[in-house]
Amino acid sequence: MSLSEKLRKLIERRTFLEEKLAEALSSEDFVKYSKERAEILPVAEAALRLQRAQNDLENLQEMLKESGLDSDMKQVAEEELVLVREKIAAADHEIKVLLLPKDEADDKNAIIEIRAGTGGGEAALFAMDLFNMYQSYAELKGWKFEILQMTETDLGGIKDVSASISGNAVFARLKFESGVHRVQRVPDTETQGRVHTSAATVAVLAEAEEVDIHIEEKDLRIDTYRASGAGGQHVNKTDSAVRITHLPTGVVVQQQDEKSQHKNRARALKILRARLYEMQRDKIAAERAKDRKQQVGSGDRSERIRTYNFPQGRVTDHRINLTLYKLEYVMRGEALDEIIEPLMAEHQMQLLAQMNEGDK
Repeated sequence: MSLSEKLRKLIERRTFLEEKLAEALSSEDFVKYSKERAEILPVAEAALRLQRAQNDLENLQEMLKESGLDSDMKQVAEEELVLVREKIAAADHEIKVLLLPKDEADDKNAIIEIRAGTGGGEAALFAMDLFNMYQSYAELKGWKFEILQMTETDLGGIKDVSASISGNAVFARLKFESGVHRVQRVPDTETQGRVHTSAATVAVLAEAEEVDIHIEEKDLRIDTYRASGAGGQHVNKTDSAVRITHLPTGVVVQQQDEKSQHKNRARALKILRARLYEMQRDKIAAERAKDRKQQVGSGDRSERIRTYNFPQGRVTDHRINLTLYKLEYVMRGEALDEIIEPLMAEHQMQLLAQMNEGDK
């Protein structure tokens, strides 16, 4: 079906739905038709604007063909022609953006996992800085931020941490944060003032519901043990820590921060479900993309995506060659949107380019 045919059917469907809503309907039908109308309304309205602009274009072109048209009217018509063509281009772009394939996970909450990478104690301190950055960003957005598990170091760093972030469109805004984050700075322990390079990995997982991922009890091996060692927030004498192994995939999740075995089990299952959902999404994306790779980032934890250079006060995102000299504000979460929004826009442009290629 051509784009113009698809738009014509959308306009017709909108008219049909509005006629239905004007009738005396049962509450169930009213909700059903209202929901569908709300979903198609933005595209239908843009399609009507495009249709009107195309009609105006045809009328103006016919007018300019008239032999008796005086010079003043011709000039007005030509100026109007330029404006109408701009309206057509704008409406066409808006429609294509609205018709872009939606990521079903965009509206979901997220689980963020941060792990210290190369760099020893300095990497652990940087992992803590990233954790604080995302926590501050979540607070600025009005999102709920809940620590699921944290393993700290003696020097105030983090070996690894996972947290649940819930709110409006959390995954849509954070999904491009997955990858290797690199820091360049002089550690506090460095006596000669040399700049060291360390790294931490970030993984952002869409928080899956049971309807998204159904886990069979027979596919799980659940081990309990006593929480102990550095990093356990609550070390106790009961077997409250939980290790869950998903046998078909080999994915292992451990939780020990809660005193309750039941709470640790629930948290471990939440993380397990998110990881299995990510694996499912990766498989589907690979099948769809085939050899085409998204340049914004695949979400691969091994991909270096960003460098935080403290001596120069700059942050560089390597995927879109964006550099901001606002390191302090980025680390406080205040300027993180100035990186996230260009990443989202670049991703949208890539999808549009693919759509245009498909139309050729």
